[in-house]
Amino acid sequence: MLRSTTRLVSRARRAPLEAALFAVYVAAALYVIAWPLLASPYPAMTDLPFHTAEASIYRHYFDSSYHFREQFELQPFAVPYVLHYALGVLFMFVMEPVPAMTLASGLMLALLPLGLSVLFAGMKKSPLLGALGLGLVWCNLTHWGFVSFVGALGLFALAVGLALLVLERPTRGRRVGLAVTLVLLFFTHVFRYPMALAAVLGSAVLLYPATRRVRTLLLPVLPSALLFFVWLRVRPASLAADFGPLAIHVERFAELPRLIFGGIADVAEPRAASDARGVLAVVALVGFVVAWLDRRGRFPSARARAFSRGAFAVALCSTLGFLLLFLVLPMQAGDWWYIYPREAVSAVFLGLALMPDLPRPRPLRVALFGAILAAVLPFASITRASYAEFGASTEDFRTIVKRLPQAPKLLYLVMDHRGTNRTSSPFIHLPAYVQAEKGGWLSFHFAVWNAGPMRYREPDEPGAVVPPPVPKRWEWTPQVFDVKKHGPFFDWFLVRSLGPADRLFAQDRTITRVDHVGSWWLYKRKSAP
Repeated sequence: MLRSTTRLVSRARRAPLEAALFAVYVAAALYVIAWPLLASPYPAMTDLPFHTAEASIYRHYFDSSYHFREQFELQPFAVPYVLHYALGVLFMFVMEPVPAMTLASGLMLALLPLGLSVLFAGMKKSPLLGALGLGLVWCNLTHWGFVSFVGALGLFALAVGLALLVLERPTRGRRVGLAVTLVLLFFTHVFRYPMALAAVLGSAVLLYPATRRVRTLLLPVLPSALLFFVWLRVRPASLAADFGPLAIHVERFAELPRLIFGGIADVAEPRAASDARGVLAVVALVGFVVAWLDRRGRFPSARARAFSRGAFAVALCSTLGFLLLFLVLPMQAGDWWYIYPREAVSAVFLGLALMPDLPRPRPLRVALFGAILAAVLPFASITRASYAEFGASTEDFRTIVKRLPQAPKLLYLVMDHRGTNRTSSPFIHLPAYVQAEKGGWLSFHFAVWNAGPMRYREPDEPGAVVPPPVPKRWEWTPQVFDVKKHGPFFDWFLVRSLGPADRLFAQDRTITRVDHVGSWWLYKRKSAP
């Protein structure tokens, strides 16, 4: 550790301008990631309440006051989407569930610029270009709460960058870093892992003319490959999906702008995206011109030129691969939903690696790096304003849930989604925070799909107490609620609606209203504690 610190200090002294630019880069990353997350007690991410609840299940699984063991079985290897949750659990030992998972989410989002910086370093370009990744931190997938997927994209870029570095100079640290990154990727988003494996091994092929190395990647790949092989034998059937006949849908290109930046219903976001595209086009043009004029200085040998071409081919093939998935995959397969839009972000993110290097002349280098920051920083302020609005709209929720006891049997219905300019409602799963903080049961849970790192126990198991099944898309269609059919298991009922929800419970005289704050109406069964 001391040796690494000494090396960094020495580098900073030799290149003070580069050190200053890196300090600005780190400050910009903290601003972009942390500032919106701090705008509200509850970040306005649609699925984050359930991610928080699921992390809390791991944290309090053996605490009988939460009643999690009665409901859930843990399956961290069968469905290995656990890195996000593992970070949340770690932080929950020293802070409350919601801020713990908010911090964990911030670290996952930080993988985007980090991974892109390492990828650029592996391509023999400036790691400062990783700042381009800050522009996608607040993409539509993040607003949905697909934090593990977004983090996995960063790990994908990190793995490919480390593979390039290993091929260039296979030090022990680089090989260990690559092995650890691939294992983390497996435990972050298992379906990104085979794509990363293909890219890593493909790097050896595409750079072979320059490096004459292949075997140096085999040992770092081995641990994660063994994990994946074993997982293929034990994965639950719920993770399999029939994609049906596939075809290329070129009309999807027209959807790209809203799939990347369509999470906030505000003209400021598409305007910022348009401005960013213009700025980055100018940066790319200037960079390519300078790189062409300086090609002999940058690539003094045939090997250097071959390495540069091979690294560019790796980034290009990865981008085209994700673009092809975007054009051919369906929107839904089985219980898996929103499939091909995810690949839009993947393709754009890897496409950033095709940007030319920052020029070596200092004034031009500083100017283009400043232009990149000017292009990506507005997304943070736009997101913060949206999240702050949502925070103000959840004050009534934070007040009314204080009435709920520890481990309630809670049925919730969200019928009113006003109070946010998010295009996908962040209110839809908000009551899952109750389970995260107090434990207990929920009327709807992601566990019903058996596609997460925990699942419901079988109802007939000894000691199992599991909520009854609900109709498909229950959470999005609260109007199908029937108190006699869906209500008997529950003792507490929380409804977000424009007016009183008394009519929903009129046929069950044991249920009475106990509180109303803002848009939330709280009911309880008279026999409830």
